[in-house]
Amino acid sequence: MQNQKTIITVTGYKGGVGKSTTAVHLGTFFGSRFRTLLVDADPNRTAVSWSKRGSLPFQVADERQAFKLINEAELVIIDTPARPDSDDLKELAKGCDLLILPTKPDIVSLEPMLEMVKDLGDANYRTLLTVVPPYPSKEGETLQKELSEGGIPVFKTMVRRTVGFERAAMAGVSVRDVDNRFKSAWDDYVSLGNEILELLNK
Repeated sequence: MQNQKTIITVTGYKGGVGKSTTAVHLGTFFGSRFRTLLVDADPNRTAVSWSKRGSLPFQVADERQAFKLINEAELVIIDTPARPDSDDLKELAKGCDLLILPTKPDIVSLEPMLEMVKDLGDANYRTLLTVVPPYPSKEGETLQKELSEGGIPVFKTMVRRTVGFERAAMAGVSVRDVDNRFKSAWDDYVSLGNEILELLNK
């Protein structure tokens, strides 16, 4: 990554699936390794607002401010608007090294995501199961297996549901810096970050 810029895009077909949460926590993971910029292109400006409430260990900017900062970044994470149309989705996929599609393990979230992947072809993308009910629920594992068997690229890592993420957003920090009780939530994103490094051969 030192010699070329790596771009990771996080997008989704509906709200409430952990899109901005994923962008912020990947920024935290990669921010300790690379000069990281999170570009908040979502009209809701969730990531920008998150950063203004506290302190994050990487730069956050909206797409207008990002032009001044992007040349210095080694790794760029783009938090897109929700519900991109098929043409936008194809362009997003072409313009990044990895496209991440967060989805909750329920049919309301899953169906729009499956519609999205029809347009992606052989693009480098992975689905990410988020807001997964904790043990003893098997919803996450069941859906992960079904997606994989159906030929849909899916991360091995799943992000479990916890109030820690809401508290992190309110405090303007990552869940890593909220409370030791939420260590497992941060561990999920450490696992995801390492999986991405391996996937991109970094």
